[in-house]
Amino acid sequence: MLDLSGKVALVMGCGSVAEGWGNGRASAALLARQHARVYGTDLELANAELTRRMIEAEGNEIHVERCDVTRAAEVNRIVDDCVSRFGRIDILVNNVGLSQPGGPVDMDEAVWDRQLEVNLKGAFLACKRVIPIMAQQGGGSIVNISSVAGLRYIGKPQVAYAAAKAALIQFTRTTAVIHAPQNVRLNCVVPGLMHTPLIDGLAAKYAGGDTEGFVAHRHRQVPMQHMGDGWDVAHAVLFLAADESRYVTATEIVVDGGLVAATR
Repeated sequence: MLDLSGKVALVMGCGSVAEGWGNGRASAALLARQHARVYGTDLELANAELTRRMIEAEGNEIHVERCDVTRAAEVNRIVDDCVSRFGRIDILVNNVGLSQPGGPVDMDEAVWDRQLEVNLKGAFLACKRVIPIMAQQGGGSIVNISSVAGLRYIGKPQVAYAAAKAALIQFTRTTAVIHAPQNVRLNCVVPGLMHTPLIDGLAAKYAGGDTEGFVAHRHRQVPMQHMGDGWDVAHAVLFLAADESRYVTATEIVVDGGLVAATR
């Protein structure tokens, strides 16, 4: 089951800010373990290169490049290079994200714009270029990584991030309906509170640098009493990428330990 032999996966945001398994790195590794040929990108090439070394150490195939997903020319270059190297694109994972604190009154306009660019425009640009390729091939699967912040207020003032992630869900649904006749499927994975290498940065932004206290608080927020991790996200990505989900489109898999269901 969930065998991706013969498939090519383009993972936008395959790196991580440190050693360890963030959502993108775990997703790239799991897709590779299931025999997909993986093409990974990251804004910081060093982070992508670490992912490459970890995947190649397991005997699996990946090529990585730097890419700023908010720049159409860079996205187009990456997509063209992926097709040139591997001949096709069967799976696209849009994992790039950025969270900055603030509400509309205190948030700088430039911060708002950057949040929408990274969290929403990046997925739009990748889909714009990849969907015609998938349609010509007879189909494909696109998995966009949203957030429970797009569904609920979860205790952090991050209005631009929340708005962008909510928009990403509706972008995914609408685009999935438009391209369903071409067998191009689009779905979202919606992670909740995850314990990934990003946790120190989040604690600095939202808890004054108190990582231990921030982690403990996040564990308590979840009905299962612990955060998830990058592998929990990766397994949802794998299901949506594989042929076993061939009749699943325009929907979301929420990976949150029950947080949304318990949050009004």
